[in-house]
Amino acid sequence: MKKNVLYYLVFLFFSFLIIISTIYIIDFFSLKKEAEEESNLLNTIKIEEKVENIQEEIKEDTKIEANEVLKEETERMLQVKTLQEENSDIIGWLEIEGTSINYPVLQGTDNEYYMTHNYKKEKSKNGSIFLTKDYDWKVPSSNLLIYGHNLKNGTMFQELLKYENKKFEQEHPIIRFTTEKEDAEYEIISVFKSRVYYKSEKNVFRYYYFVNAQTEKEYNEFVENAKKASLYPIDATATYPEQLITLSTCSYHVEDGRFAVVGRKSSTNK
Repeated sequence: MKKNVLYYLVFLFFSFLIIISTIYIIDFFSLKKEAEEESNLLNTIKIEEKVENIQEEIKEDTKIEANEVLKEETERMLQVKTLQEENSDIIGWLEIEGTSINYPVLQGTDNEYYMTHNYKKEKSKNGSIFLTKDYDWKVPSSNLLIYGHNLKNGTMFQELLKYENKKFEQEHPIIRFTTEKEDAEYEIISVFKSRVYYKSEKNVFRYYYFVNAQTEKEYNEFVENAKKASLYPIDATATYPEQLITLSTCSYHVEDGRFAVVGRKSSTNK
C-alpha cells in the first residue's frame, strides 16, 4: 500500500515537472516570436522613416531648385515691368554673354528719338538700344529689328563686332531677349557686313526693311539671303514661321556700312 502511494507521488511530481517545462518552453518561444516581430516592426518603421526623410529631402531640394529658376525668370521679367513704370517705351531687355551688351530696349514712334536719348528720355550722345517702330506686337511681326550705336567707348552695340570672329560666335551663339511676358533665347544663324543701299540699286539685300513677312516665301528669302551674306558658315538656320531677331549697328568698312547679327528663337526657352 505504501509502495503504491510512493509511485503515485513520484508520478505526480514528474507530471508536474513536465507540465511546468512545457509551459516554460511555450512561453519562451512565444516571447522570442514576439521579440522578433517587434524587432522587424521597429526595423520596418526605421526604414520607412529613412525613406520618408529621403523623399522630404528630394522634395526640399526640388523646391529650392524650382524657386531658384522661378526667381531667375521673374526677376528679369519684373525688371522690365519696373522700368516700364518709369518709361512705357521700354519693351524688353537685351543681353549677350561675353560682351558689354546688357541694356533695356526701347521702341518709339519713330526711329530717330532714341538715337539721341537714353531710356530715361534724357538727351544722350550714346542714345539707346531700340526696336524699329515698324514692329507690331499685336501680330507679332516676324523679325525683331533692333538698332544701337557703334561707339568708340565700347558701349551700346560696339561689341557686337566681336562676332566678326567665328570662334567668338561658336563660344557665344545665344542672344537673350526678355520682355515682361517672356524670357527667350535666340540662336545665331548669320553674321554679316552690309551697307545702306541707294534706291536705284537692284537685286541687293536690304535686310533693314525686313520686319514682318507677308508670305512664307518672303520669310525664306530673307533667311536665305542672310545665310549667303554670312561672314562664315553657321549650321543653325531658321524655318518659317520661327521668330527672328536682327541686331544692327554701324560699321566703317565702307561708307554707310552696317554690321548685323541674325538669330532665330530657340524652341526651348526659360
